[in-house]
Amino acid sequence: MNFIKSKSGIVFFHVMVWLLLFSLPYLLSSGQSQELRNLALHSWIPLAFYALLFYLNYFVLVDRFLFHKKLWVYIIISIGLILFFVGLNKLFRYYFFSDFIASKVLDSGKPPRNFFLYIDIISFSVPIIFSLALKTIQRWVKTEAERVEAANIKLQSELQHLKYQLQPHFFFNSLNNIYSLVDISPDMAKQTIHSLGKLMRYLLYETNNEKVSLKNEITFMTNYIELMKLRLNDNTTVHYSFPDLKTDIQIAPLLFISLIENAFKHGVSGDKASAVVFEMKIEDKQLTFYSKNQNFPKTDSDKSGSGIGLDNVEKRLSLLYPDQFSFIEKVEEGVFSVCLKIEV
Repeated sequence: MNFIKSKSGIVFFHVMVWLLLFSLPYLLSSGQSQELRNLALHSWIPLAFYALLFYLNYFVLVDRFLFHKKLWVYIIISIGLILFFVGLNKLFRYYFFSDFIASKVLDSGKPPRNFFLYIDIISFSVPIIFSLALKTIQRWVKTEAERVEAANIKLQSELQHLKYQLQPHFFFNSLNNIYSLVDISPDMAKQTIHSLGKLMRYLLYETNNEKVSLKNEITFMTNYIELMKLRLNDNTTVHYSFPDLKTDIQIAPLLFISLIENAFKHGVSGDKASAVVFEMKIEDKQLTFYSKNQNFPKTDSDKSGSGIGLDNVEKRLSLLYPDQFSFIEKVEEGVFSVCLKIEV
């Protein structure tokens, strides 16, 4: 496949096509000298002129005039070339094959008809039309490939930006949690810093690929939930259920951590009872992640986090899984819930 797309592969293809076109009339003939002169007159000489017209149009005229929006110049030059090669072909016929043509006319008893001139004009137009079509298709394919490449570069840049946006957001929220533990329980704060180091190592070194292991992602989420539980009091209960995968699945990294962060940020109160629930399941190649928590709206004075979590998730999903996900968030009777479904 790479050979076909290479320059040497394209040259080889062109050579083989012209060899076939020149060889086919001979293979279908009897090979007699009289027949060979007929082949030269009606096949090989016109084919040589067709080849000249084809490559002159293919390599020069289309690029220099048509693709530079000089349509009328291109049309006039093309018509001139067709008439020139028609005349040149007739000149070759009558200069080198006049005796052969005369004998053919006498044998047939019919003089040459003027409409053969129009047939020649049409036949010499074919290589120009064909080369134009081929050049246009190649240009379209190249343009489309460049468009796809540009879109892919833009996609990767946006995803990288969203990832860089997510990591400081995650780190900032975690530091806020550690800060709240320093005065209350220094030993627990130390343990939290150690756990945070493990989480940051995963963020920095294991999420650089387009896809990561879902098992590793579940381990990361589990460690983060356990880290968050260290600062909670008895008013809050946390329940999570993640699948024990028999076969690993590849998935885009860090899709669920913002949902977990959001649940702890908005679903925990210091003086009110609350429950935070996370659940993941996989059925028929569909991954479903569900979270539920009490909705305690933050005040304007509360600066914990930057509020970009859910927006970040939706943007990344639209880029990574277009038409392959469902993302529903709602608040009912003071309970906020999110249901994310992805085809994996």
